[in-house]
Amino acid sequence: MKFSTQPFERMKYFYLILLFFITFSLSFSQNSEKVLNARFINESVNIDGIIDDIWNSADSVDSFIQFAPYNNEAPSERTVAKILTNSNSLYYLMICYSQFSPIQANRGTHDQFTGDVISLMLDTFGDKKTAYKFAVSASGVRMDSRLLDDGRNRDYSWDGIWSSQAKIYEWGYVIEIEIPYKSIQYDENLFEWGLDIDRWIPAKNEDIYLCSYKENEGQRISKFGKLIFNDFKPSVKGLNLEIYPVAISKVTLTSNNKYKVDPEAGIDVFYNPSQKLTLQFTANPDFAQIEADPYSFNLSRYENYFSERRPFFTEGNEVFMASGRERNSGFYRPLELFYSRRIGKSLPDGNAVPLQIGSKVFGRTNDWEYGGFVAKTGRTEYLEEDVTNVEPEAYFTSFRVKKQIFENSSIGVLYAGKHTNSGVNGVIDIDGAIRDSDWQLAYQLAHSISSDKTDFAFSTGFNMVTKNWLVLARARHIGENFNIRDVGYVPWKGNSNGMILIGPMWYFDSGELKQITSYTGPGWDWTKVDDYIDKVWVAGFNMNFRSNWGFEFNGSYGKKKDLSVEYSAYDVNLSSWINPKPDWNLNIWGGYERSYNFYRDYLANDYWFGNYFSWKIIPTIGIGNEFNMIVEEKPNGDLEDITYNSRPFISITPVNDLNMRIYVDNVFTHSSDQLQRLLIGFLFSYNFSAKSWIYFAYSEGNVRNSVLVNGSTYLDKLELVNRAAIVKIKYLYYF
Repeated sequence: MKFSTQPFERMKYFYLILLFFITFSLSFSQNSEKVLNARFINESVNIDGIIDDIWNSADSVDSFIQFAPYNNEAPSERTVAKILTNSNSLYYLMICYSQFSPIQANRGTHDQFTGDVISLMLDTFGDKKTAYKFAVSASGVRMDSRLLDDGRNRDYSWDGIWSSQAKIYEWGYVIEIEIPYKSIQYDENLFEWGLDIDRWIPAKNEDIYLCSYKENEGQRISKFGKLIFNDFKPSVKGLNLEIYPVAISKVTLTSNNKYKVDPEAGIDVFYNPSQKLTLQFTANPDFAQIEADPYSFNLSRYENYFSERRPFFTEGNEVFMASGRERNSGFYRPLELFYSRRIGKSLPDGNAVPLQIGSKVFGRTNDWEYGGFVAKTGRTEYLEEDVTNVEPEAYFTSFRVKKQIFENSSIGVLYAGKHTNSGVNGVIDIDGAIRDSDWQLAYQLAHSISSDKTDFAFSTGFNMVTKNWLVLARARHIGENFNIRDVGYVPWKGNSNGMILIGPMWYFDSGELKQITSYTGPGWDWTKVDDYIDKVWVAGFNMNFRSNWGFEFNGSYGKKKDLSVEYSAYDVNLSSWINPKPDWNLNIWGGYERSYNFYRDYLANDYWFGNYFSWKIIPTIGIGNEFNMIVEEKPNGDLEDITYNSRPFISITPVNDLNMRIYVDNVFTHSSDQLQRLLIGFLFSYNFSAKSWIYFAYSEGNVRNSVLVNGSTYLDKLELVNRAAIVKIKYLYYF
C-alpha cells in the first residue's frame, strides 16, 4: 500500500526531536533541604484540636514559602507544624495563624470540600515518585489520596484509616492528625521518609509549602524534605485486617409496570500480611454504581468514554495504571489497555452482565511493584433488535509488574485478558517513564492477544516545561488488527497520529499578571480506512492571573480526509476559568469547527458553548449547573439542529460527611422544541465512620418516544423508561 511507511518515517523525526530536548535538559535542581524530626513518645496524643503540653517536646518547623500567587515569597500568615510518634502512630499538629485573612470553614464530605485546607504528604518508600497525601479543612473535613509519577498525577480513589480534628480560635485554627502505621504501606528499613506540608488560604488564593518548587514544575516528590525517625523505625505488627460487609437493596420498575425488589449482600476483605503487601477479596461484590453516567453528545466515529466509579475497581488501582499520564495539561494520555468498564458491562437491552466474585493483590518489594486481579462474570441472555443473544460466562484477569529505575523513573509490564470457552481477548504491554523535575518521556508498546488476527500498538509522550519554554510532543500508532474491545478502550484501530507544540513562557514576579504562554506546532493523523495523512498546524495563547482566573485561545488549520471526502479543516477554541472568590467558581468554553459530522454523515460546520458554575450560598448549601450547547449546520450552511444539555444540582451538607444532593440531567433539541431526555436523581450519603457509608439513591429516566395511536398516527411522548431506588450500607470492621 502506497501509504504504509509514511507514519513511521514521521515517527523517526519525532524521536530525533525528543532526543535533542532530553539531552539538552539533563540537569537536576535539588530543593533546599527541609528536615523535621519525629520524636518518640511512650503515650498517645489526644486528637481534639487542642494544643496539649505533650506537643512542647515535638520538633517544629515554620519556614514555609509561597508557591502561589508570588512564587518563593514569604507567606502572608504564619504556620507552624509539629510531628511526634509512638510505636503505633504518627501524630501531626498544624497551627495556622489567620491575622490578615478570614477563615473559610465550609461543610463537606470525604474528598469533597472547599475552604482553608492543610495537607501532609509522606514518601514512605523513599522512591521519590509516590507519596500519601492527608488533608483536613478548617471545618474538619478529611481528604486522602496518592501522589504518583513524581507528583504529576493523583489517585483519589485511595482511602486510608486515620483520624483528625480541627478547632477554630480567634487567632486562627489548629488541626491534629493521627495516622496509624498499620493503615499505610512503608519500607520498614528506612529511618527517614520524604516529607512536605501544604496550606491553602483561599481568601488570598495563597498556596504555601514547606518545600520550594518552581512555578513551571509544580510540586515534585523528588524535591521533598525529610521526616527523620530518631532511634526508631516504624514496624507495626498485627493482623491488619479490614472486613466490609455490604448490604444492597434495589427496587426497579420493570417493563410491565411492576416493581422488582433485588436484595443483595456481599463482603469485601482487605488483608495486609506486611507493610508492603495487600490482598483484597470480594464475594458477591459491591459493584453498584450509585449515580448514572451523564449525557454525552458525540459527533465522532468512536464510542464515548466513561470514567470508572465502582468502588471495587477504583480502590488499589494505582499499580495497574500505565506510566506518564499528564494530569495538568492533559496533552498526553497512555492507551487504556485495561478499561474496567468492560467488566459487568451494560447490554443493549439495558441489563448488565452480573459479576460474581473478584480478588486483587498488590504490593512492592525493594524497587519492584506488582499487582494481580481476577473477576468472574456470569452467563447472561439479552435482547438486541428482538433477537436473543448470549453473553458467555467469563473470567477477567490482569497482572502488573513495575520497577523503579534512575531515581524516580519506571518501567513495567501489564497483561489484561477476558477468558471464555471460545478463547481469549487480551493484551500485553511494556510501558514506563523517564523523568526529571521539569521533563518527562513516557512510552508504551502493546501487543493484542486473540484467537483471530493480532497486532501492535504504541504511544509516547514528551513534556518539558522550563522557566522560559514549553515543549510538548506525543505520538501513537495502533495497528488495524489491534483488537482489545473486551478489556480495553482503544477504539482507534488502523490509526497513527502525533503532535509537537513549542512556545515561549513568561512568568511575572509581581503585578496581577502571573503567566503568559504561547505555543505552535504541527500535527498529523493517518487512518487506514481513509488512506490519507491529515496535516494540521496548531497555535495557542494562554494567560493566567494572580486573582485566580485566566483564559486560553487556540486554533488549527489543515487538510483532512474522512470517508472519501477531502476538505480544508479549521477550528477555533476559547476557554476561561474564573475563581477569584473561595465560595464560587465559573468555567466557560466555546468554539467553532469545520469537520466531518459522523453522526449526520456529511461535512459541515458546528459550534459549541458551555459553562460550569458552582456557588456556596452558605457553608452548608451549594448550587451549580453544567450547561452545554451544540449547533449543527447542514452542508449548505442552513441550521440542522441545536442540542442543549443542562445538569443543575443542589447540594446540602448540614454536618460534615453527610450530604444530600438533588440533580437533573435533561436534553432539549431545537428541531423538536421539546425535551428529549429527562433524568431526575436524589443521592443521600453519610460517611458515619472510617470507610463506612450509608447510601440512598433514587433516579428516574424519561425519554421521548414515538407512540402508535389509532393504528396510524405517531405522537411524541416523554415516557418513563426506568425508575430505581437503591439502599446501600457498608461498614468497616478493622482488626
